[in-house]
Amino acid sequence: MLFRELNRGKCKTYLIACERAKKAVLVDPLKDKVERYLASLAYFGCELEAIIDTHTHADHRTSSWELHDITGAPVMMHRRAPAPHVDVHVEDGQLIPVGNERIRVFSTPGHTPDSISLHTANRVLTGDTLLIHGTGRCDFAGGDAGEQYDSIIHKLFTLPEETLVFPAHDYRGHTSSTIGEEKRTNPRIAGRTRAEYIHLMNNLGLPLPQGIQESLQPNQSAIEDESVHFPTLAELNSVRQLTAQEVSAQLARPQRPLLLDVREPEEFNGELGHIPGSVLIPLKELPARAKELDAHKDKDVIVICRAGVRSTTAGAILTGLGFEHVSNLKGGMLDWDEQKLPVERSD
Repeated sequence: MLFRELNRGKCKTYLIACERAKKAVLVDPLKDKVERYLASLAYFGCELEAIIDTHTHADHRTSSWELHDITGAPVMMHRRAPAPHVDVHVEDGQLIPVGNERIRVFSTPGHTPDSISLHTANRVLTGDTLLIHGTGRCDFAGGDAGEQYDSIIHKLFTLPEETLVFPAHDYRGHTSSTIGEEKRTNPRIAGRTRAEYIHLMNNLGLPLPQGIQESLQPNQSAIEDESVHFPTLAELNSVRQLTAQEVSAQLARPQRPLLLDVREPEEFNGELGHIPGSVLIPLKELPARAKELDAHKDKDVIVICRAGVRSTTAGAILTGLGFEHVSNLKGGMLDWDEQKLPVERSD
């Protein structure tokens, strides 16, 4: 196996390749280093088989979609990833073939709902779930400290102690650690109970990541241009969230709310389907087409997407345009389908 970290900086991108078959994957690529990645693939004589993001990044733009456009390699992320244009949604335990090698996916939510770790040979790429002598923060982007504790203790820490740990970020000049070292010495989690860890992570008091406004929502929506002026985090946090069951109850009332689906057309008619009666306006078109919804400015509007993330952005945009009663379907069509509520799908 060929294994390289390509950035030599705080944000890590890993190349994993089968030397015999000359097949490779890139993990967590940065938008400003596409030429370096393509040059590395050419130098090692490898064909790019897949591009994997271990989670939706908040501190840098991903180059996954640009690399896909250039090479044709599929983009892979966890099924809870909010972005459109993900070609393969992976699940816990799934094996990703890379020539004669195999990469096992661990679902490790907590830093974000869509966080995964990747185990291959004697290495595990932990994304921002487990860092070297630290853990990824959980106070934005749908993070959950309890889930993160469970992911680390019950998934990552069950690997052999000699397993090498390669995180997606490191801010102290480290390159790798081991599972055994982190179990014994990681100051965030070693020796702590679940309740102690949750208390610690919920009271870190850290500033928001630098560049979050320029990175998080573009990564969540895969919008590369400036067609959308993204709301602030405060505006996002003000959008009312409704569970799938609460939305279903509202649809049973005589005065039905407007259901606004902001996914891409292929998603609207894809595997998850859409709620009957939904109106489709993709997020990137919403600012220009919002006037089509003017008759609903003083009425109930429920916004919908895949995972409830892009639709929160849309809800904040509509609220800023004067819509008075905007709510979001929390968990999006993923939660709606899991509740086995009615959907329509194209033939």
